[in-house]
Amino acid sequence: MKGKFKTGVLLIAVCILIAVIPLALIKDSEFGGADDAASETISEILDVEEYEPWASPVYEPPGGETESLLFSLQAAIGAGIMGYGIGILKERTKNRKESPAR
Repeated sequence: MKGKFKTGVLLIAVCILIAVIPLALIKDSEFGGADDAASETISEILDVEEYEPWASPVYEPPGGETESLLFSLQAAIGAGIMGYGIGILKERTKNRKESPAR
């Protein structure tokens, strides 16, 4: 059990480093995405002066790379939760098959 815990902590640390090092080393990088492309297309089709947004962002990240990081972290957390749930269901099924019938 100790070996698995150490491996897990090491893998989490590597994931954090993979996320943080590019943010620290690459300054003023911009990554275009679907949101930017959609905004540009809407501004080409509609008159920009008539357009009124329906909502405003709750939090505006300082740069494009931070926005990408937050989106990636959100996806990773969601995948982790789903994987955990699937693992729980699999173990529950395995334990039911192994336990003697009452």
